[in-house]
Order: sequence, then structure tokens, then C-alpha cells
Amino acid sequence: MSIRVIVTGGTFDKEYNELKGSLFFRRSHVAEMLRLGRCRLAVKVQSLLMIDSLLMTAAQRRRILQACLTAPEKHLVVTHGTDTMVETAKVLGPRIGDKTVVLTGAMVPYKFGSSDGLFNLGSALSFAQSLPPGVYVAMNGRYFLWNNVRKDRRQGEFQPLNRS
Repeated sequence: MSIRVIVTGGTFDKEYNELKGSLFFRRSHVAEMLRLGRCRLAVKVQSLLMIDSLLMTAAQRRRILQACLTAPEKHLVVTHGTDTMVETAKVLGPRIGDKTVVLTGAMVPYKFGSSDGLFNLGSALSFAQSLPPGVYVAMNGRYFLWNNVRKDRRQGEFQPLNRS
């Protein structure tokens, strides 16, 4: 089994510019994270976008959908900014039928050293292998169906819409 990781940016891949006091994108950290995490899966990393999800357009969400639909792999992980991850999941969910797609991200940039990104990436890779076809959001060791998730901005975590 091989897994494709589609990189779209988000906090996952941000770096800090000490001179300007701002966050920016240089390149994806996913390959380094896989290496440090001692990943032994067959993983293909595809850099699609490097964007803050708050700036993501409908056309870019359709581009992510197209990348998922045309990927030869049946197991996909999409790295994404957490602010609009749910919106992208809602674009993918109704259209993805025969693949397992797991969106994940980080609340703290990987380059900060205390990021949740490495754990979230590992969890997403595991979920992509074990969950049935469909679209999911995976954060902090939990997964949610694309149509039953929200980001609780006060608590800084993802939760199900229906707590049944």
C-alpha cells in the first residue's frame, strides 16, 4: 500500500522570520517530518499549494479535490491549515467515493519545535491506512467524518458536531 501526502501549506509548513516578526512559507517540512518520525511507509509527497488556509479560494479547494481524484493512490493525506480545513473537507466529502482521504494540520508550526504537527501527521497516516473510504479530518489523535466536525476556536481543538 502506498500513501500520497498532498501538501497545501497551513501552519504545518510555516516558518518564523525573526527580522520581520512574521510567519512565511519557504518549502514543505513533510519530507523531514517523515524522516524524523522514522516512517517506513511507501509515501509520495506532492506539493500542491503553500498557502495560509484563510487565504484559500474556492478555485484552490477545487484544485485539491482534483489532485485527490486523479491521484493513483487510494489512501491520501492532505496537509492543510486548520482555520478552513472543515470547508475544504466539505468540498471533498461529497465527491470522494473510493478513496480514504484524511486532512490534517497543526496549531503550532513544525519549525517551532513544540508543534503538534509531527503527531498529527503520524496519526493521519495511520488513519488513512485503517479507515474505510471517505473523507476525514484528523487532529490530536482523533478523527472525524467530514460532515461531523468543527473547529472550536475557544478551546483550540476539533470536535464533532453531533456528540452522540
